[in-house]
Amino acid sequence: MSWLRTHTCGELTIDEKGKDVVLNGWVSKRRDLGGLIFIDLRDRYGITQIVFDETNEKIHSLAENLRSEYVIGVKGKVINRSKETINPEMKTGEIEVEVAEMKIYSKSKTPPFEIKDNLKTNEETRLKYRYLDLRRNELQEKLILRSKVYHTIRNFYNERDFTEVETPVLMKSTPEGARDYLVPSRVNPGKFFALPQSPQTYKQLLMVSGFDRYFQIVKCFRDEDLRADRQPEFTQVDVEMSFVDEEVIYEEHERLMAEIWKEHLGVELNTPFPRISYEEAMTTYGSDKPDLRFDVKIHDISDDVAESGFKIFKSTVDKGGRVLSITVPGEGSMGRGALDRLTDKVTSETGAAGMIFMKLNDGEITCSVGKFLEDETMQTMAKTSEAEDGDLVLILAGPAPDVYKQMGGLRLIIGNQFDLIDKDQPRFLWVTDFPLVEWSKEDLRYHALHHPFTSPKEEDTDKLESDPKAVKARAYDLVLNGNEIGGGSIRIHTPELQQRMFTLLGIDEQEAEEKFGFLLDAFKYGAPPHGGIALGLDRIVMLMSGATSLRDVIAFPKNQRAQSPMDNSPSEVDESQLKELHISLRKTVTQ
Repeated sequence: MSWLRTHTCGELTIDEKGKDVVLNGWVSKRRDLGGLIFIDLRDRYGITQIVFDETNEKIHSLAENLRSEYVIGVKGKVINRSKETINPEMKTGEIEVEVAEMKIYSKSKTPPFEIKDNLKTNEETRLKYRYLDLRRNELQEKLILRSKVYHTIRNFYNERDFTEVETPVLMKSTPEGARDYLVPSRVNPGKFFALPQSPQTYKQLLMVSGFDRYFQIVKCFRDEDLRADRQPEFTQVDVEMSFVDEEVIYEEHERLMAEIWKEHLGVELNTPFPRISYEEAMTTYGSDKPDLRFDVKIHDISDDVAESGFKIFKSTVDKGGRVLSITVPGEGSMGRGALDRLTDKVTSETGAAGMIFMKLNDGEITCSVGKFLEDETMQTMAKTSEAEDGDLVLILAGPAPDVYKQMGGLRLIIGNQFDLIDKDQPRFLWVTDFPLVEWSKEDLRYHALHHPFTSPKEEDTDKLESDPKAVKARAYDLVLNGNEIGGGSIRIHTPELQQRMFTLLGIDEQEAEEKFGFLLDAFKYGAPPHGGIALGLDRIVMLMSGATSLRDVIAFPKNQRAQSPMDNSPSEVDESQLKELHISLRKTVTQ
């Protein structure tokens, strides 16, 4: 019998009793009971218990030297486990392999952390030894899920006549939004490529080329500050379609999500997904990516308190601000100490100046600023807040739209703190009717809320120059459990409208020609109406797997400083390399 494995470490059952087998894997655990040595042998498919009996003195002696993470091969016979050692939680839990021969492929130093799930160790250490971290079952399962989701996505689009096209990784720098990663050109001195933040212009050119249904699973790059849900390089499912409207894109991608969740999680999604406008999302939930897994909504009580005796309420409304409330069901008996701690959390995490509370108990209403309010005013506030006896009402006041965002943060805090979130059922929704542009106080100009190729609603195009803030975009985001997992739009497809959009964004004709002339020229040769979407694959798999960070679903991620502790990238390069690239480095002055 050769040393090629006959079975993996996750498949042997009582049906193989008496068979001679060959297993290969890593030593996970070792238990020495004197006459018997038990080893848990691990590969990515599972664990099989193997046993070395002292009656085979040679093999028993070799087993005494085995240590954690040694890579070994064993030949032996499948036998029953003793009744007291049967493990019903494991597929292989009824059997063990009695070893007759063993081969040590390689030895291992003592690992810097134990290879086990639910590991409690410094993340920087895990990233430094990522190849060890990836031996852990919980990470392997997430990457295997990711691989399977890839196949589902490709099959879905292939069945619907989409063409998978690879677009360039080295492209023209057209900085809009995040910073580009630049790549110097050796053969074109002083010129640079950019790594794509998105294949946006290329996929639009594919529509001009007649590829009416395109998709690609593509790497994208953004040089921005990192968070748990951001990486400098990320993977998106990029899609573009010609001769479609928003409804077609919604329907297709609801089907895709339903197929993914059913195939990989066994969950039946309810379609169509609900749709709410950007304005409704902000005023009802305080977020453009609301979490609908709990039914707590924001209420505007500004009119109720506009003429009240509490100066903060009155002055806020007089200045055009808003006074908002949310109701926490069944928490009307919360003590003052707990409310003070909640207030501290809310002010530190949302930036709110303070929080006011109102309790409804036994038909009475008490309020932290009740001495300034009439009983009738408090009753009206409670009614508008849809509060019932036993409930707690939390109130924030401030300028809009900031106070809505602060209330959105408060809503998430109470959803988590009071266990209001239904974590068993995924909640998808589409957020639509975004503003086309937003004013930047820093740059003193308009920025595209999505990107400069997003089409305005047809009925709003006459307001582009006269009232830009009133123009709505044909843009949409797909949201899951409070996370944006995709975004897209119907695109501008005529050079005239695209030039008007550039002018609105402060991009003059010369700059537009330098950055986007190739696209404007293409539109002059017959461009179809088209639109698309980009789905964040990393984030989708993160949410599917229950991970809390994108780093858990990416094989070799970067840390929060956009570095890889494992291979020490980014790193310095030789002076000769810089010279070839016609680059000299400026010395930075350190204080």
